[in-house]
Amino acid sequence: MTGEDELSAPVARAPSIVGPPSLVQLAADALRRMIVGGDLLCGQRVVENRLTHELGISRPPLREALRVLEREGLVRQVPRKGVIVTPLTLHDIYEICTLRAEFEGLAVRLGVPVRDPERLRRCRTALHRMAEAAGAADQSAYLECSFEFHVSVVGLSGHQRLEEAYRSLQLQLMLSMALNRRAREDETLTEDVARHERLLALVEEGEPARVLAELARHGDRTFLDGIETKVDGHTEEALEWLRRQREEQR
Repeated sequence: MTGEDELSAPVARAPSIVGPPSLVQLAADALRRMIVGGDLLCGQRVVENRLTHELGISRPPLREALRVLEREGLVRQVPRKGVIVTPLTLHDIYEICTLRAEFEGLAVRLGVPVRDPERLRRCRTALHRMAEAAGAADQSAYLECSFEFHVSVVGLSGHQRLEEAYRSLQLQLMLSMALNRRAREDETLTEDVARHERLLALVEEGEPARVLAELARHGDRTFLDGIETKVDGHTEEALEWLRRQREEQR
């Protein structure tokens, strides 16, 4: 074979190897659950000694896991204080919620009606896991499954960059929801599953306008009840937005 033939010949690709989750991945998953579940609250300092003991790992993988969460916007490094769970202001929550709504709107306009059956299957699988977690009364697992369901709905768009941006934003929204978890105690997990079933049924019907209308009243804004008493950053824009949200919920 000549040098020219070698250049034109197809290059064989090595098969990809998918190994088990690394210690860093497992630690990041555990920390993420603690944060979105409200075990670590906004502004709270992350005590490495306590976490290495609780998670049964050494400091190097813990610190790498914290860097993963920092990229996701869940924690941040503060001089002389170390790592803290990202504190949120009312203006932060306003930005997170309004941008999330725009991402969802774009995803629905791009992805409904659904063209790829596999994308819809992903939504159904996530919803099934939500129902299983609700049946087991596993709040922590339910939060994770709910998160994946919302990401899968955005995934209907087939727009990878949109999905990645939404994933990070949805995590930050769950961080803000953890500030006021009690606001949703009146709703059972089974009732919450039913809301998501209605949303998916509309997706399957293939009418974007009806999906967007359901998302607008989806009900996950109840955590905003009294939120202004728990956070600072009461900008004019944020207060006006909060007033509109409450009017829409009446």
